[in-house]
Amino acid sequence: MDSARKVGQRTDYSKTVLLEEEAGNDPIALFGRWLHAAEEDGLPEPHAMTLATAGSFSISCRVVLLRSFDAQGFVFFTNYNSRKAMDLERDPRAALSFFWPQHERQVRIEGKVEKVEAALSDAYFKERPRESQVGAWASDQSRIADDRSHVDERYARWTERFKDAAEVPRPLHWGGMRVRPVRIEFWQGRPSRLHDRIVFEHFTDGSWSRIRLQP
Repeated sequence: MDSARKVGQRTDYSKTVLLEEEAGNDPIALFGRWLHAAEEDGLPEPHAMTLATAGSFSISCRVVLLRSFDAQGFVFFTNYNSRKAMDLERDPRAALSFFWPQHERQVRIEGKVEKVEAALSDAYFKERPRESQVGAWASDQSRIADDRSHVDERYARWTERFKDAAEVPRPLHWGGMRVRPVRIEFWQGRPSRLHDRIVFEHFTDGSWSRIRLQP
């Protein structure tokens, strides 16, 4: 039997704290401040978030990019025929996780997912580079490809198809998904693994409760 290889360098987090007066009563505002700090400091991929879904056979997670957020939720875009979208069609519950190690911060979001309005998907699609627009048509996302040349050939065919088009239209199988949060946890690393954990839970009247969890 192979012996297990021990891994993991320990880091004693000590950069800052998360107290109730800083957290406030609005988790969306607090998230905005943390994201802005990550952007301002030039952290790599500050909008990257892990999306976890429950499919018919297993739990699955992958990294996607946050494209907008407000009091209604957190929005990303995808092919509606992809595995993640099909998972969410079966079970709309989802979880998101942001991790900014340079700031020793993590945000965990739990909620239900819905498709965004077509107008919002149209508007965002128009902002994408033309190559990415063509790619949305060319990729049959999550389906089997014989090899890389299969992917490249599909892209070349769709590029040729749209070569004379002034604009590439949004395919109906591509658009936005919104995670409407019911629970948001803010994690701030602290020394001796005694981290700050503040959780907000959403009520049906639109208000939020705030509690502190032991680390």
